[in-house]
Formats: sequence, structure tokens, C-alpha cells
Amino acid sequence: MKRYLILEDGTVFAGEAFGADKECDGEVVFSTGMTGYQEAITDQSYANQILVFTNPLIGNYGVTLEDYESMQPHIRGVICREVAHHPCNWRMQDTLPNFLQQNGIPGLKGIDTRQLVRKLRQHGTLRGRLADSSDQAEQIAASLRKKNLTKDIISQVSTKTPFPNPGTKRNIVLIDFGFKNSILQELARRDCNVIVMPYDTTAEQILNLKPDGVLLSNGPGDPKDMAAAFPMVREVEKHLPLFGICMGHQVFALANGADTYKMKFGHRGFNHPVRDIATGRIDFTSQNHGYAVDPKSIDPDKLMVTRVEINDGTVEGLQHRHYPAFSVQFHPDAAPGPHDAVSIFDDFMTIVDQRRKEESNA
Repeated sequence: MKRYLILEDGTVFAGEAFGADKECDGEVVFSTGMTGYQEAITDQSYANQILVFTNPLIGNYGVTLEDYESMQPHIRGVICREVAHHPCNWRMQDTLPNFLQQNGIPGLKGIDTRQLVRKLRQHGTLRGRLADSSDQAEQIAASLRKKNLTKDIISQVSTKTPFPNPGTKRNIVLIDFGFKNSILQELARRDCNVIVMPYDTTAEQILNLKPDGVLLSNGPGDPKDMAAAFPMVREVEKHLPLFGICMGHQVFALANGADTYKMKFGHRGFNHPVRDIATGRIDFTSQNHGYAVDPKSIDPDKLMVTRVEINDGTVEGLQHRHYPAFSVQFHPDAAPGPHDAVSIFDDFMTIVDQRRKEESNA
């Protein structure tokens, strides 16, 4: 069965359909990761997006329950060069085409993904539609140019009610902007008792729980849509250790007076080198974001830049000057990806433990 990708600039790519039998609209973005297609597809940060895999073959090791980053993916569609016809892996529980079909996600294969990615790199992120026909391509392109596909997505993916992920050592509140399950797993490895809270949780609700620390999660869309969370961050950071990841990093920056901007085509992949300014250490990191913090907007009396991306100089880490609060743009949980920076979770635990010790001695 034929399927087409129609871009907002009128470009049409023709290929074969797989996955769900439906059409969809979304922001067309690409990932340079050579593995981890299941984690990417189930990552809520890809909500309302059509994801292009630059690796020429995906699906070769199937799908397994262990690798879900969320149980209800909100990605709009998947594009690749080729899908494995006979996947094989001892952990495999399903095939990728079946998984996409069951979750209502259409796929497109057999196109020149190199040509598509070059277009996205040259022109920036484009809106697109996976369609069953290209007859109305001009009208579809015109309608895509009028669509806002990134508005208030976090409200769609965040939990509606709090829920626990039990542990016995530290009490951590995780604010859900669209969190990855791998973040919970890293906290569980450190025996944290985690309460996952909705994106619109207030500072009063958090402080009433008397946690030892707060983690702001990753998530999709424009961080400026989370303006309601800024007062919460400003209040919580005065009282508790706070750690932001990806969207959480951007919300932390905005809450403290910095600005963000939409990147041309974003960072999506597992090979982004990040330098720690204090030590000079370079970590290869897993990233998935289309917005970044504007370094010129950072108030040096409030925030200090701690990490930068080597390729383009974007801000990858921030530290508050007066409170035990910090953030990183990348994913130290790195599922999938290199685990160079996983010790950042230990850094957060050290800050939490230090505060607990100070309180017990007060």
C-alpha cells in the first residue's frame, strides 16, 4: 500500500505504508540514534511529532515490554528507510509494525531518508502529513502551514493524578512534564521513594508532602507554555534541592529570568558531546529537544552555565547561584545511549543527603 509524506513547503515523498492504517499530521523531526527505536517512539517528548530515523534499518530486534518509556505513546508517525522483515532477539515480544498498528501509529518506509534529513537540516523543522494520497498535496501543504502542533502538549501527556513509585531511602517528588520511565528507574536504583505529580502541581502541594528533593522531568513542546509552573519552581528552589532534565532544564531557566528559543532542527540522538566547564570533562549524551536556553538572557547573578554542547555551543547545564538547584539539557538516564553522565543522579542524591543532614543537625 502506498503512503505519502507531504511537507508544508509542498515537497512530497512517496513510499510504502506500515503500522496503523491512518493519516496523521505532525512536526517532522529526525533522530541520529543507531539503536533505541522503541524508546524513542515511546518517549513523550516526541508527542505530536513524526519521527524520521536516520539509521537505514529499524525494527531488527523487535519490541519488548522492558524498553517502554511510556505505556501510551503520543508520537504521531514514524518514517524510515527500511523495516526488518524478520526481526530476531531473545528479549523480543513483538514486531515493530505490529506494535505501531496496535498503538495507532502510522509508518512510512522506502523513502530516501537522507534527502529528507538534508532538507530538515537546511530549512529547519517542517510540519508534515502522512497521507494515503498525494492528489491534494498543495491544499494539504497550505493547511499544514496554518497549524500549531506544539501548543500545550504537556497537558495531554502528563499524569492527571499523583501516583507513587515506592522506595525506602529518599522522598523525591517528580513533576511530570512527560517523563521517561528510565528516570524513574534511575531513582529506583538509588532506592528513592518517588511521588509522580501532574505538571500543574503547586509549590504548596509539593511542600506539604515534605519531600527531600524535587525533579522536573523532560517533556514535549514549547517550555514557555509552562508559564504556570514558573512560580512553583521559584518557590520550591528556596526550600528544597531541585534538579531539572530537558524540559525541566528549560522551565528552571525560564523561572529564573532566562529566555528560550526554538532551534532550527533540534538535538535528537545519542552522540551529542557536552563539556563540563568546571572540569573540562566531555560526556557523550542522549538528547531529544527542539528548544534551548538563550545564553545571552541568563542573569549571572542568579544562574551559572555549567555545561555546553561542543558542536554548537548551546547551554547544556545550569546551576543556581544561591539555592541547591541545577539542571541539564540532556538525558543522564540515557535510555538508550551512552551512560557517561549517569552520575549526575548521584550528584543530586549528594545534595539531597547534605540537606537532610543539615536539617537533622539544626
